[in-house]
Formats: sequence, structure tokens, C-alpha cells
Amino acid sequence: MESTLTENAAGSGGDRRRGRGPSSSAFSRLNSRPRIGDPLFKWTTGLFAVLVAGLAALIMVEMAVNSKLPFQKFGFSFLGRSIWDPVAEQFGALPFIYGTVISSLISLIIAVPVSLGVAIFLVEKAPRALSNPILFIVQLLAAIPSVVFGLWGVFVLAPTLRESVYPKMQSALGFLPLFQGNQNGLGLLTSGLILSVMVLPIITAVTTDVLRSVPGAQREAALALGSTKWEATLIVLQNAKSGISGAIILGLGRAIGETMAVTMLIGNRAQISPSLFDPSYTIASVIANEFSEAAGEIYLQSLVELGLILFLITFVINMLARLLVWSVTRGEGRGGHV
Repeated sequence: MESTLTENAAGSGGDRRRGRGPSSSAFSRLNSRPRIGDPLFKWTTGLFAVLVAGLAALIMVEMAVNSKLPFQKFGFSFLGRSIWDPVAEQFGALPFIYGTVISSLISLIIAVPVSLGVAIFLVEKAPRALSNPILFIVQLLAAIPSVVFGLWGVFVLAPTLRESVYPKMQSALGFLPLFQGNQNGLGLLTSGLILSVMVLPIITAVTTDVLRSVPGAQREAALALGSTKWEATLIVLQNAKSGISGAIILGLGRAIGETMAVTMLIGNRAQISPSLFDPSYTIASVIANEFSEAAGEIYLQSLVELGLILFLITFVINMLARLLVWSVTRGEGRGGHV
């Protein structure tokens, strides 16, 4: 009898180990029940993603449909025409593309070195107790409304530049076409300066995250091989160059799409001038200024076509920036190889 009980116990244990025990059977029945939670969650989140992508596509298609008149009349020459005459119904985007590109480049030339310096200090030099508060303050600049920057530029920046800075620049560098003309405080250079302040927190924040994603082992290896702190920092920058490039392109996208501050400081004149002191116009500012007063159909649709051009430019720029940043930060999931 005792041997029989032992054999039964052994058989039951074997059944459990082979998945044929009572608990295994109950688990199988539980797994066989249909689960609707996971598919429902998958399709719901997928629907949200499709809606966002569809919204962007709908905006682009709607602007394309509502800009067919200038495209039929001017074709792709609309991009290269420099005349903007609503009375004669002659339109061209070149002065606005010029103003947008030059003001954005000025902002990057000023903001990129400052942003890199701040990011390097926060990641490589400053203690954590100091770097986090400084980064928070820098990021607060991104929360300031554009119109506030514009007001500060009109009442503080522009008068200071007109009275103290621009005359000295012209007396020292006036032999260059870039620094000739009437320096009244409103123009390409002033708008570029205000844009540099506005894109600085974006470039700084993204660059800081990218530098922090570089594995500490690379710094330690450089120092172990006899590198100085500065040389180790250069190695970190080399490994993070794709992400830094993405941060710069993100800042460029913000500068290109900025409206209110630029409208208040650029002078709003549709011209192409080599002087940085002269007024100019950007795509965003001309749309903001003239959309409400556009009387003719082709006039209105020309402004919509400018909006389509701006949409495509910012879309491509932000896509490139995301790809560059992703190429660096994805290394964290592969053991930190950048």
C-alpha cells in the first residue's frame, strides 16, 4: 500500500512537471479565453497615430488646392520672382525666402556657439546640483511668448542697437556691403538677434540630452589613455555630432517658422538687399501682415502658396532633425554605442 501511494505521488508529480497537472489545465483554459484588451489598445493607439498623420496630410492638401491660381499663372517661377505687387496681381516668393533664410542663418551663427558652450558646461563641468537649475532656467526661455520677445526687441533691443552698436559696426566694417545702409534699428540683423535668443533654449536642451546619452566609459577611456579633460570633451562631441546637428536643425526649424517677434523687428519690406541693416520680409511675417487685407483671389491664394512653401520647409527640416537625434539616442538601447 505504501509503495502504491508513492507511485501515485510520483506519477502526479511527473504529470505536473510535464504540464498535465490540474494547475496546468486551468492555465491552458485561461489562456484559451479571447482577450480583447490588447487588440483594442493596439488599434486605438494606431488610430490616434493615423489621425495625426492624416491631419498633417490634410493641411498640406488643403493649402495645395487653395493655391492653384498662382501656380497655374506663375508655375515654379513663383519661387524665383522678386516682384510683389497686389495691384498688378504680380507675385513672387523670392524676397520672402531670402529674408527667411538670412534671418534664420544669423540666429544660428549667434545661438549655436552659445548653446554648445552652455551644454558642455552643464554636462561636462558643472555638478548636478548646479546643472539642473541652470538648464531649467534656460528652458524657461522657450516658454516666453513670441510677442513678449517682440516687445522687448522694439523697446529695448532695437533702440540700443540703433544708438550704440550699429554706428560703431558701420564705422569699423562699413567697407563691406553687409554693413552699409541706414541703421534705423529694424532690419535683418535685429530680427536675427532676437531669433537667436528664441532658438537658444531648444538647441541647448537637445544638445544637453545628446551629450548625456554618450556613455561615460568613453570619457573614462580617453582620460585613462592620457587625454586632458578638454580632449575628452572633444571625443564626446565627436561621438555626439549627429545629435548636435539635429539640435541645430531643430533650432533652424523654429527660426524659420517664427512670426510675431520677426514681424515686429524685421521692417517688413519686400526687397533683397545685401545690407543686414536694411528692412526685409519673411514668409511667416508677410502672411501675418497681409492675409487679412488680401482682396483678390489670386492675392489670397499667393499667400496660401507661401504658407505651403513654409510648411514643406519646416516639415523637411524637422524630419531631418529627428532622424539625426534618433541616430545618437538609439545607442542607449544597444549598450551605449553611439
